[in-house]
Amino acid sequence: MPCEGCTERHNKSTDATMEFLLLGFSELLCLRVLLFLIFLIVHLVTLAGNVMIFMAVITEPSRPPMLFFLCQLSVIELCYTLVIVPKALLSLIMVDGSTISFLGCAAQMHFFVALGGAECFLLVAMSYDRYVAICQPLHYVAVMSEGFCLRLSVACCLGGFTVALWLTVAVFRLPFCQSHRINHFFCDIPAVLHLACTQSYSPELPLLTACVLLLLLPFFLILTSYVCIAAALLRVTSSTGRGKALSTCISHLALTFLHYGCAIFMYIRPKSSYSPARDKMVSLVYTNITPLLYPLIYSLRNKEIRGVLRKMLRRKKIAQMNWDTIRAVMCVGG
Repeated sequence: MPCEGCTERHNKSTDATMEFLLLGFSELLCLRVLLFLIFLIVHLVTLAGNVMIFMAVITEPSRPPMLFFLCQLSVIELCYTLVIVPKALLSLIMVDGSTISFLGCAAQMHFFVALGGAECFLLVAMSYDRYVAICQPLHYVAVMSEGFCLRLSVACCLGGFTVALWLTVAVFRLPFCQSHRINHFFCDIPAVLHLACTQSYSPELPLLTACVLLLLLPFFLILTSYVCIAAALLRVTSSTGRGKALSTCISHLALTFLHYGCAIFMYIRPKSSYSPARDKMVSLVYTNITPLLYPLIYSLRNKEIRGVLRKMLRRKKIAQMNWDTIRAVMCVGG
């Protein structure tokens, strides 16, 4: 049954003139300043970590496929946090929450889903890289060529943006109730669907379809890759070789379970189980903590990225020493 005060889709107020109110954490008045400082520090550290990995990989003349995918992952995480966190910080400053236009909310949801979907597909590409490296090592260079990796990365982005566009259009074609108060700090799909003037499950079908395409199908492909990897490792007689091969997969496995764990918990469930307080806390994890952990996990566990970061820091130190020498010579000459 439609809710009272339903805004019909043919009403002009549902277009560019309509606004939503993001309540954010308005119920936590006493913790507003503390949350703002925590979010800001986490956001800045996340940006710095991902920019450092991106710059380190870009300045490397020869980039293996895994480094290429890590570079793309860093770019996705940078954009991901810039789409969500600034509006969340603004909602903490505003006492009664922050407003966002109809089109602004749709754009935020689209880019959020698109970047998250691209990340899901990219994790599949990274698992395929590990599969070829461990199960078909003699063909690795031929299979994982630069051109193939580039096509994979473009396909990941196009796939994520296509599904996101279809899902966003499906969600924002729904009629909304007159209460445009979104009990969240960004335009998340369950929070917006909660405002839809319908009690049926039909509005959830696009979300479930998107979950199959962006979550379940990629997760199944990743699982299949690691089943093949596990079968190949069981045939390795040397425990040292088995451990070395497994160590190259630990970082990717950690990111996969972190990313898919939060996403599956949030989106693969009925609308009736919607809980604003719980959803906001889980959203905090995958929009703030998860992007922060990505650079930490890869910088600590991945030998290639550690080597690239050391080279970048060494080049920076040498450049600084050369600059200090030039300045000293100029001072003496002056």
